[in-house]
Amino acid sequence: MSKVLLQCSGSEANDTGIKLVWYYWHSVGKPQKKKIIARTASYHGSTCASVSLTGKPEMHADFNLPFSGFFHTEFPHYYRFAKDGETEEQFSTRMATALEDLILKEGPDTVAAFWAEPVMGAGGAVLPPAGYFKKIQAVLKKYDILFVADEVICGFGRTGNVWGSQTFDLQPDMISCAKGLSAGLAPISALLINERVFQAMLSESDKQGSFAHGYTYAGHPVAAAVALETLKIYDELGVVDHVRRMEKPFLDGLHSLRDHPFVGSAEGVGLIGGIEIVQDKARRTAFPADQKIPGKIDAKIRDNGVILRLIGNRMAFSPPLIITETEIKDLFTRVRSALDAFH
Repeated sequence: MSKVLLQCSGSEANDTGIKLVWYYWHSVGKPQKKKIIARTASYHGSTCASVSLTGKPEMHADFNLPFSGFFHTEFPHYYRFAKDGETEEQFSTRMATALEDLILKEGPDTVAAFWAEPVMGAGGAVLPPAGYFKKIQAVLKKYDILFVADEVICGFGRTGNVWGSQTFDLQPDMISCAKGLSAGLAPISALLINERVFQAMLSESDKQGSFAHGYTYAGHPVAAAVALETLKIYDELGVVDHVRRMEKPFLDGLHSLRDHPFVGSAEGVGLIGGIEIVQDKARRTAFPADQKIPGKIDAKIRDNGVILRLIGNRMAFSPPLIITETEIKDLFTRVRSALDAFH
């Protein structure tokens, strides 16, 4: 990354990224490259453009969204969508092929960028299957398509590195981040851009006479001061190193739930993970929606003093980055107790 543009929210960071994608392709003489691809079940914000990236139909309904030119490729949720006998690598190959098929259908000379979260937080804390991003990035490189990593959830230590892009070996052209930049205490976000995008910004703004983009409160001194102090505290506390130390006990606790009759899968990285609630483990079938079983289980877990995030049939874990090993054991004891009580 070469430069940073400050905004006030993750939505604004992604919105700015969308504009810069289009600005970039105008700069290099390919204005026809306008289409943007994200993934089903992804979340990228609530502005009209960033929610068009978002792959959640309920966030589009009756808002006349998404805008035209935004497309969504498959949700790479291995546990839910793998075929019988299909390995993670084979599944990832199928996901990359689906992306390439979409690019070819729309015309590679019209596709501008691909957006992805390293871990799909709003999809239920879904990890990329083995080989996924390596195969996806090969497709993007083949057709000269920009790659934007949405690190609003994964950035600042959540996955055991400062960036989820480091954890999963991504080489994005831009990175959007927010929440962790101020520990959620002040409205600030950022879009990080590489030198390729920055040079295009310079040449195109010279051609246009100015870089006509910005927000009134972007880089506000109060929010910026909070962010600087937050980053200082992260270093002083050694937060990223702490997450790495806590990863094993966290994953041990998460994986221990796999033997529960209601838990079909449990996987995570760093201090983020999710479990899938199922009725039949062997068939990977969910409970009938009208029974609202995941919601009832979630209520039991809350009664036990634990707040998870319920997303469809998945429960997402995202504990404070300063959680201790003792607290992690307590967390999973409480979750197990609630699952057993419901059973």
